[in-house]
Amino acid sequence: MYFLGFNWNPDGTLFQLGFVQIKYYNLLWIAAFVVGWFLMKRIFQNENKSMEKLDSLFIYGIVSIMLGARLGHVIFYQSDLFTKDPLSILLPISTVPEFRFTGFAGLASHGATIAAIIGMWLYTRKWKDIKMLWLLDRMAVVSAIGACFVRLGNFFNSEINGKETDTSSFMATRFIRDSQDMPESEAMRVTGEKTVNAAYKAIENDPQFASILESIPYRYPAQLYEAIGYALIFVLLYLLYWKTDKKDKPGYLFGLFMVCLWTVRFIVERFKREQGGIEETLGLLSTGQWLSIPMILIGLYFMFRPNSAK
Repeated sequence: MYFLGFNWNPDGTLFQLGFVQIKYYNLLWIAAFVVGWFLMKRIFQNENKSMEKLDSLFIYGIVSIMLGARLGHVIFYQSDLFTKDPLSILLPISTVPEFRFTGFAGLASHGATIAAIIGMWLYTRKWKDIKMLWLLDRMAVVSAIGACFVRLGNFFNSEINGKETDTSSFMATRFIRDSQDMPESEAMRVTGEKTVNAAYKAIENDPQFASILESIPYRYPAQLYEAIGYALIFVLLYLLYWKTDKKDKPGYLFGLFMVCLWTVRFIVERFKREQGGIEETLGLLSTGQWLSIPMILIGLYFMFRPNSAK
């Protein structure tokens, strides 16, 4: 019955060198870019584009996506950082309440998408023979699998967890390291352990802390729901690119990507815990849902716009 309720308690850090931590989350972001590069290489070779142009695209992509993802998170979800801890916005550190290395965390997919489109526009300004929609259609093929990797990273980090549920829900997960259900300081206090990892392991495995473990609720693994959805979108777009003529209809694959990805996001938001942001003032829908609606509308436009087959 593993898929009807299980404990999740991995150490998010793969290894540490001094104060620098190498986290699974960061590695999965790297994996997203590496896999994307290999997929785009195959596409560029198929369409007789030079590797010089691919290398340039890789640089534009990394800079725009990472910058946009971080700024998007701060603007939409954590705008107080502009006044309380501005250094943490673009650096992998936190200075409040004390200095610590955090890795690059707090990244928003909406911001990444907007910045990626801007980055691709700047890229096409450099390479005049590459048209914007041609590029966006092909970037769409690889972007979904990249989004899948990022959500898996969120799962390893026990972040963006879903609402409370019970063990009858599909893959209901007890996130022992959930920062709200069991903060690091609280875990160390109740167990008496001197390190965070030892404290969380004690809660999971030591019978004397069984009541504490039981007090941590099961939640929907919203990150995995999204990751599965994005993987399926990747398969769809990959097959459409290689097996059909849809790639010859400017904007169609990009539009389909936008509709599918943000529809998945809109649906999964129903299972997510509230994350704050504009939902606190607009109400009715979550911040993620409000931000997904214009993305879906943009996608529908590019799928069905006049003369899209030219």
